[in-house]
Amino acid sequence: MNFQQLRIVRETVRQNFNLTEVANALHTSQSGVSKHIKDLEDEMGVELYVRKGKRLLGLTQPGEELAQIVERILRDTQNIKKLGEQFANSRKGNLTIATTHTQARYALPGVVTAFKREFPDVTLILQETSPSHIVEMLVEGAADIGIATEALQDVPELAAFPYYSWHHGVVVPAGHPLEAAKLLTLEAIADYPIITYHQGFTGRGRVDRAFAAKSLEPDIVMAALDADVIKAYVELGLGIGIIASMAFESNRDTRLRRLDASHLFEINVSRIAVRRGSYLRGYAYRFVELCSADLTEAAVKAEIEGDRD
Repeated sequence: MNFQQLRIVRETVRQNFNLTEVANALHTSQSGVSKHIKDLEDEMGVELYVRKGKRLLGLTQPGEELAQIVERILRDTQNIKKLGEQFANSRKGNLTIATTHTQARYALPGVVTAFKREFPDVTLILQETSPSHIVEMLVEGAADIGIATEALQDVPELAAFPYYSWHHGVVVPAGHPLEAAKLLTLEAIADYPIITYHQGFTGRGRVDRAFAAKSLEPDIVMAALDADVIKAYVELGLGIGIIASMAFESNRDTRLRRLDASHLFEINVSRIAVRRGSYLRGYAYRFVELCSADLTEAAVKAEIEGDRD
């Protein structure tokens, strides 16, 4: 039994048992993958995969149990590497943060600035992507820390912590009739074309639920992944925007006005997540603490290690 065989077991699950994709992911040949699988099964004396001819369809029961062990072994192997790096040079290395555009653009600049001032030799990688992909990156070990409003909570493999709460706001061109409203209502908003976030991004589900609760069908004429795009098209007069309030900058968005909608939509909570059982280097804990002073290394570490197998 060797590490390549263990990597193949993990990758077959990740690649939905497509051996061509497994071979591509591991930079080897399909025949080599098949041989490693056969050798491992011969050594263990059990079949690990459900087959139809030469195709793999899934894992047998021993295969499922092996896959869980393999995940732990490979994760701890990576942890050993990080442990060595931490004690060899605690202030130099890489830190990958998987997050959404909204977080990277509006929530994290101050944190990143403080972090780089404290750790100038750490290469900080901000990977902007969807919440669902953030979860995948964390689970697969491709990111150290994930930050988003959606998807991170209730994932068994992740430890997620509240970061900050926020509300949606409505943005309109200067001089828009809604500026004169004493108290903004969903009914008034629904009278206009709306530009807001794509499904699954930045609290869009809470926006939809608010309208549904009032039996309103808003005319959402455009959906985008980030507030900058939404604001650009609101400026062009294509509709009014519903965005995260923090994404409005009065000194830059001079042709727009933000209207208070905190009474209309549910509160949103952005979260910071890390993978359970992972080894984080000291500067990763410091990044989390810079986000929230309550999230000390001791508090985060206790949660990460609390459910280790």
